[in-house]
Amino acid sequence: MNANVARHTLTTAITGASLALLSLHAQAAQTVNLGHTLSDSSHYSVGADAFKATLERLSDGEFTVEEHTAGALGGERAMIEGLQIGTVDIVITSTGPLGNFVPETYVLDLPFLFEDYEQARCVLDGEIGEELLDKMDEHDIVGLAWSENGFRHMTNSQRAVTTPEDAEGLKVRTMENKVHMEAFKQMGVHPTPMAFPEVFTALQQGTVDGQENPITVIVATKFWEVQDHLSLTGHVYSPAAVLGSPILLEGLSDEQRGWFEQAAQDAAEATRDEVSRLEREGIELLRENGMTVETEIDKEPFQEAVQPAYEIYTEQYGSEMLDRIRASDC
Repeated sequence: MNANVARHTLTTAITGASLALLSLHAQAAQTVNLGHTLSDSSHYSVGADAFKATLERLSDGEFTVEEHTAGALGGERAMIEGLQIGTVDIVITSTGPLGNFVPETYVLDLPFLFEDYEQARCVLDGEIGEELLDKMDEHDIVGLAWSENGFRHMTNSQRAVTTPEDAEGLKVRTMENKVHMEAFKQMGVHPTPMAFPEVFTALQQGTVDGQENPITVIVATKFWEVQDHLSLTGHVYSPAAVLGSPILLEGLSDEQRGWFEQAAQDAAEATRDEVSRLEREGIELLRENGMTVETEIDKEPFQEAVQPAYEIYTEQYGSEMLDRIRASDC
């Protein structure tokens, strides 16, 4: 074999080996499906982008993340069910439907439980929040991190609401959460639970008069197109959770599991930063788009109206977790 033929043979062999290695790496890369119900411009997507960036960086491309927005994988309840059977890998969700799977989390949905963001974040980032995440393992869900939606407020298409009496008789979409529903019943509101992807159309068609969500969600969904009035009731602090499928995560090495946990923490931090920004800027944006905003809300009558929701919760689940939150140093 002459020198030219030898060099050609060696080059061909090296090229073939390189291509084989690249092909093997491509085959080894695993796609992680991440779903949520909000738009690709929402605070959830900010969190999803952070999750993707961290996981792909730490894994050096071993995992790639594909984000599915706007309920493409179903409503929140359907996606949580998907985690349990392995058809969905990662979900960013409100706690609205989570209590149906992990009843211990219902405590977080009690109205007027937290005074401000600092207290809520402190509780969720501490021992209580960690304990609630661990509880999810018992229900075939992996709790990776506490993220955030923000304090929930009421909107409607009928009239300004500054007292519980103003809200009486309104048909308001709520999450599929019995604590929330009971609180609204006590205010004389007709709670109408439905999956989030159905809400905009229901408001547009007049099936319901209003809905309640944090400023982040109201802005991301452009509810100003179908709602005229916003009341800053701040009646419930709404966490979000980054959840994983045990079918995916339990098959990973400790190192790989650590990548997912860090990605979830980064997602939560990025989402909270976006919530804080929208809390500062979102109300003015809603005004600019035609909504009237009621800022002078006397919360005491609302707090009194929803007290029976606490009684119903403690009768069914006891008061231990509630007492611990109230007694925390946060």
